[in-house]
Amino acid sequence: MEQDLKNKLAILPDQPGCYLMKDRQGTIIYVGKAKVLKNRVRSYFSGSHDGKTQRLVSEIRDFEYIVTSTDLEALILELNLIKKHDPKYNVMLKDDKSYPYIKITSEEQPRLITTRKIRKDKGKYFGPYPNAYAASATKKLLDRLYPLRKCRKMPDRVCLYYHIGQCLAPCVKDVTKEQNKEMIDGITRFLNGGHQEVKEDIERKMGLAAENMDFERAKEYRDLMFHIDKVMEVQKIQSNDGIDRDIFGYSYDKGWMCVQVFFVRQGKLIERDVSLFPFYNDAEEDFLTYLGQFYLQKNHPKPKELLLPQHVNAEMAQELLEIPVHQPKRGKKKELVELTEKNATIALNEKFSLIERDEKRTIDAVENLGNQLEIDAPLRIEAFDNSNIQGTNPVSAMVVFLDGKPKKNEYRKYKIKTVEGPNDVGSMKEVVRRRYSRMLKESGPLPDLIIIDGGIAQIQAAKDVLENELGLDIPVCSLTKDEKHKTSHLLIGDPPVAVYLSRNSQEFYLLQRIQDEVHRFAITFHRQLRGKTMLKSSLDDIPGIGEKRKKMLLKHFGSIKKMKEASVEELQEAGLPQAVAKELLVRFENQAN
Repeated sequence: MEQDLKNKLAILPDQPGCYLMKDRQGTIIYVGKAKVLKNRVRSYFSGSHDGKTQRLVSEIRDFEYIVTSTDLEALILELNLIKKHDPKYNVMLKDDKSYPYIKITSEEQPRLITTRKIRKDKGKYFGPYPNAYAASATKKLLDRLYPLRKCRKMPDRVCLYYHIGQCLAPCVKDVTKEQNKEMIDGITRFLNGGHQEVKEDIERKMGLAAENMDFERAKEYRDLMFHIDKVMEVQKIQSNDGIDRDIFGYSYDKGWMCVQVFFVRQGKLIERDVSLFPFYNDAEEDFLTYLGQFYLQKNHPKPKELLLPQHVNAEMAQELLEIPVHQPKRGKKKELVELTEKNATIALNEKFSLIERDEKRTIDAVENLGNQLEIDAPLRIEAFDNSNIQGTNPVSAMVVFLDGKPKKNEYRKYKIKTVEGPNDVGSMKEVVRRRYSRMLKESGPLPDLIIIDGGIAQIQAAKDVLENELGLDIPVCSLTKDEKHKTSHLLIGDPPVAVYLSRNSQEFYLLQRIQDEVHRFAITFHRQLRGKTMLKSSLDDIPGIGEKRKKMLLKHFGSIKKMKEASVEELQEAGLPQAVAKELLVRFENQAN
């Protein structure tokens, strides 16, 4: 251990707070909290760890810490630091999992919609629902019962929904606040457990319709009652009090944790959330971090109450989330908490070996690749590919792989600015210069390995920019393809030499994934750019066609080819005046000749 690190460890305070672990480039790779900073931070550098934690420790070159007054302050600060820095080892809740909700908008003329995004916009949210079908079916039922506005933008005439009785047409009629409030109150009662009351009211109306010999209306009411039963069917697990609550349980083993939450709405279990992730801190403390991220950062609506296991600091959870937290000791609620913990243990046991194997395979691929290339394990790989089909619209694209996995939010696209025509060497120089001069300027992370598309000339071009212009010493290699256009071997070094990898090795598969991904990304960007250029050149300088109409035409027809095949009448249907449509067809005809 370096002396500077030992000195910092020796003076750690005996107080609560957060610590930020950094790698050799100064990038924050892990954020944690501690009741006693001195004990927690030192524990990383003493004793034995499992392979997963040892890998984190092996990357630590420095750390910072922030002292707080209380454990709760440390927890809140940790949540904010994780959100700000997005450290690669804080993997909790980085998935894109979201559930559908039903929302009543806060507009003057409100709408009823389904959404997966919870916003602080004064709208009313109900859910979550087990799946999109359940949310959609419930919304369709409510549309029949409560005719709120349907159109996203207010039209100037009534639409089909008005004629079928599912909208009061506020676009042309005076729909009062009282009418809207009455419908919103009805929807709220229905979704908060009052559907049985609505069903009884419909049953009464069905009886009256039958008495008046209006059998068609009576049948509509009967079908509506059947639909309510189908949509609001009773779940197997339910409670009698009808309170909305979330029930949490967790299990952990060998540095991995599984958290399960049961969503109980209107007394019924409607959905289960399962999260499985590695953790590097105390299990109970990381579970509290999970709770904070779940409600405060993922914006899951808070229920009326939370049920948690006995071994969790319920007081801190309640103070953090500002909702009632209970730890039942007997009865049905205790059984539900134990059921979530049982499910978490089962899921952990079933999936642990598969996840561990996948993790090991990926990390082994990165480490083996470093050994083969005689460099440090390339934890961060950046790959470039040029695309200039037939010499037009030269572009380049870059993808980032972190620990052998794609980091898509760091992908970048480049339009070539200083090079004319199909000049791969010049394009490579420009893009490498732009990328890494910016990283140096912004103190951004630098890669452990750069992979480029091309041969010896491209490698030398990239190395020239890195070493002679930017003063950087980063290994550069290229992937060479065989006569069947399949990945064959690597070129690396100065002068570049061939490195052959076993085609059955994990490191070879990793390189293939990287090569395929950067090529796909570059080609997609080039096609988008070429499509815009074709549209621009075909429609430029035609009186009456500006940017807005260009977009409108492309959206309507989908391509220039279909546009050229259209008649004057079809162009008019797309929104062009007759004279402009005729002029466009003349332009297309002249281009063909």
